[in-house]
Amino acid sequence: MANNFFRTKSVERILQENESGTHQLKRTLGLWSLIAIGIGCIIGTGIFVLTGKVAIENSGPGIMISFVICGIACILAALCYAEFASFIPIAGSAYTYSYATMGEMVAWIIGWDLILEYGLSTSAVASGWSSHFVNFIDLISGHSLKVPEIWALTPFEPTFAKDAAGNILKDAAGHATTIGHGIMNLPAMFISMAITLLLILGIKESARFNNIIVVIKTSVALFFIGVGIIFINPENWHPFVPAFIPDGTVNTVNANSTPLWQWLVHLFGGTVQTGFGGWSGIFMGAAVIFFAYIGFDAVSTTSEEAKNPKRDVPRAIIWSLLICTILYILMSAVFTGIVKCDGTLKFDELGTFKGAPLAYAFSKVDASWVNKIALFLVEIGGLCGITSVLLVTLLGQSRVFYSMSKDKLLPEWIAQIHPKFQTPWIGTAITGGVVTLIAGFVPLDTIAEMANIGTLFAFVLVSAGIIYLRKNQPERIASFRTPFVPFVPILAILFCFALMLSLPAMTWVRFFVWMAVGMVIYIFYGAKNSRLNDK
Repeated sequence: MANNFFRTKSVERILQENESGTHQLKRTLGLWSLIAIGIGCIIGTGIFVLTGKVAIENSGPGIMISFVICGIACILAALCYAEFASFIPIAGSAYTYSYATMGEMVAWIIGWDLILEYGLSTSAVASGWSSHFVNFIDLISGHSLKVPEIWALTPFEPTFAKDAAGNILKDAAGHATTIGHGIMNLPAMFISMAITLLLILGIKESARFNNIIVVIKTSVALFFIGVGIIFINPENWHPFVPAFIPDGTVNTVNANSTPLWQWLVHLFGGTVQTGFGGWSGIFMGAAVIFFAYIGFDAVSTTSEEAKNPKRDVPRAIIWSLLICTILYILMSAVFTGIVKCDGTLKFDELGTFKGAPLAYAFSKVDASWVNKIALFLVEIGGLCGITSVLLVTLLGQSRVFYSMSKDKLLPEWIAQIHPKFQTPWIGTAITGGVVTLIAGFVPLDTIAEMANIGTLFAFVLVSAGIIYLRKNQPERIASFRTPFVPFVPILAILFCFALMLSLPAMTWVRFFVWMAVGMVIYIFYGAKNSRLNDK
């Protein structure tokens, strides 16, 4: 059996099975819809929250450099994705690419990894949507209508005693007064079920909905840039790289929160000084905001539903990344031009604006009309941003399920296509059901980090796959070619691995446990039932 672990499925066989099989998806997506899918997944709450948070806590005006670093790292990986997508236009993304190059076991590992990435990130995003929805209802009703807290929190999340103004009450020791726990996160469950139903009804309908959402949240971002540029004070950009300000925390490590690289330095007797500013602040900021870029790989999961995948999917991957990088840089330039981020301002000082730093920036300008509409627009943008991320991640998860089931590494019935809607409705329903339950009953602060490590691991394997492909199948000439191989893939691997080291040590432990469980399933089920066993 060991020899079977590294057997590959030829590109010819992949394409032939797709054209001749009974599991066929409907090709309806054009270039704009594919670009919108990429933008829809990349631009979530990160552009509305993370921009201000990192500028205040880590990088200052240097956050613009942080975004450039992240953009370069993602584009390097995106170039590798684009080449694979141009000559293997099949649903499944990195899973399918690995199957054609590095073998079945590697394909299973990356497929199992993608299930982790999309499944957990979708549940986490649904929980974030719930929070924004509750705030939005409160805002538009003038604080007269509120969603009961116990119905917007999981059973593992506490509820706190509050005064008439909504402030959390604390005891003499400064600890918040707990009065109970939530029952279930109903808004998160509702949006998960609604998006699942939309995806079952059709990819064309889902794409149209996503296009509208992307236009709305992009318009909010352009509003912030267009109006905010009027109030920029260029002096706030000096110094562009603020001097390093230590925070007094030296060599303090915690497996659940300390980045792995700091934990390793401590393990071998070194010391780590953390703080604001300097080049260390810029690179730490890059490690944090990198996860605002995650999502462009979701474009490749829709290759089988694109009208012209060999041409449009590579273009959509690159264009969505470039557009989002430019928007991120402009947003950070405007924010740091309005708000002085030199290390003296603390994020906790934003108070009720912690969830909307951009609205905080507008609260500092001398224009009452801007102040009045800023918070409303930021909430609209955040809600739309999370909705499109939820749609695209759930779409990606269902397409990975579909591809693995079609190859019989998972039960084949999961890949069944709906006779009317031409969507993998069973896999989508299973995915949506699991996401709904997790979002409703499990807090995902820690688990969400596992989605990040899963994404980076996928980037590493796809980049390595390009090197493997060029060496072992040089006759393969794709319509899009990754430039400067092997240097671009090697740089992508190094960037992604460095960012993986920024994740907590405990995240790595959980990741290895998840992958070990996956290997057990593959050995005792996938390898024995694989379609490659069929003669």
